[in-house]
Amino acid sequence: MPETKPKNQITPAHIGIIMDGSNDWVLERNLPIFEGHAYCYKKMVCAPEWFFSRGVKIVSFFVFSAEDWQCSQEEINYLMKLLKQVITEDLLSEAQRKKYKLLVSGRIDELPGDLSQSCYDVMEKTRANQAGTINICLNYGGRAEIVDAIRKLIKNKIEIEQIHEGLIKKYLYQGDLPDLDIIIKTSGKQQFSGFMLWQAYRSELIFLKKYWPEFEENDVELILRENS
Repeated sequence: MPETKPKNQITPAHIGIIMDGSNDWVLERNLPIFEGHAYCYKKMVCAPEWFFSRGVKIVSFFVFSAEDWQCSQEEINYLMKLLKQVITEDLLSEAQRKKYKLLVSGRIDELPGDLSQSCYDVMEKTRANQAGTINICLNYGGRAEIVDAIRKLIKNKIEIEQIHEGLIKKYLYQGDLPDLDIIIKTSGKQQFSGFMLWQAYRSELIFLKKYWPEFEENDVELILRENS
């Protein structure tokens, strides 16, 4: 059971996670690169409950960057197949059982095959759930999100005088989500990775030395205790 927090301790509402280090993790263990991806996404399915059970409302995962298309075609094909399974089976099953809402943020329409439609389907199926929100950033880039918001503003013929920070926020991929309170990056690399640039305005940054496949529930307890 999670420990009771002191009354003056505030649980962060929105936490972002940059899941980094799976490649280094497999190299150190002489494992196939694909096995690292599988471990990475399995851990992503487990982690939301660790946060939600301690009062966090939203967890955003940086799952696949718009720059990750530079990987080999074989690796891309594997990742897209794995992501479809994780989103439409593993995460959806967990979300429906525990009443979590699933969101997918990014340039969804550019995803291959029927993956884009699968993303819209899981969002619709979990739309009414309120026990916690899992935001999957897929084919995502922080700069791309801001560019796409500007394009929508222009397309909707918004006058210059009408533009303000609150309006721009509404045109982001998930404009209703609050800003990030904490961003966690695993692997020990102190790089921001361009994750949710607009929403990270006042975020606390935490760089963990361990790789994402090594992330465990006790890490969540430690992070929330020391940073709430």
